[in-house]
Amino acid sequence: MYELYIGNKNYSSWSLRPWILLRELAIPFREHVVPFDPGTSWTKFRAFSPSGKVPCLVDGDTVVWDSLAIAEFVAERHPAAWPRDPKARAWARCAAAEMHSGFTGLRQRCSMNCGLRVRLHEVPSVLQRDLDRIDELWSEGLQRFGGPFLAGASFTAADAFFAPVAFRVQTYGLVLGATAAEYANRLLARPAMRDWAQAALAETWRDHEHDDEARASGTILEDLRAPAR
Repeated sequence: MYELYIGNKNYSSWSLRPWILLRELAIPFREHVVPFDPGTSWTKFRAFSPSGKVPCLVDGDTVVWDSLAIAEFVAERHPAAWPRDPKARAWARCAAAEMHSGFTGLRQRCSMNCGLRVRLHEVPSVLQRDLDRIDELWSEGLQRFGGPFLAGASFTAADAFFAPVAFRVQTYGLVLGATAAEYANRLLARPAMRDWAQAALAETWRDHEHDDEARASGTILEDLRAPAR
């Protein structure tokens, strides 16, 4: 059985990607939540991850320590991780890779924080450009391949890679066009996404760096998390 090491569910967008992919494909795995610990996270994570980062998938003596590499590793054994149609598969891989390496404006201004509701001070051009591209990309996939998921009728790694964006839309009240907004709501309504959110809200750990990023971006309207310990 796969062993998946992840960080705090409230904050770790990278961890969500392989977690939601495995859950949506009904692939059994053991979850190991290793919370962020300022100043010592790298050392803690190095116990299982060569990069000192999460997520990390362990399969026997094979260690895969990057979210996109995990998706590809899983797809070698579970082909449903990517669309069967070659054109849809190529598009889905491009979309996932674009998310993996881009959208820095979104990451910097709207770090994932499932338990907060934030009103942004402003939407700078670098963030708006990312939102426009997400709107364009999601709308293209849904229209081209028929939905309800980005590359067709089934949930694939492309959806997994954009799942954290749906949480960001919810947290920061990000405005998208009707098609993209409906897709974000569909993702948030998935049972696995609800399970992740529920676990995130129950966490009592706090990573002050992540929380400070949210405060710098906007006014915190609501904190739905369990009290910090």
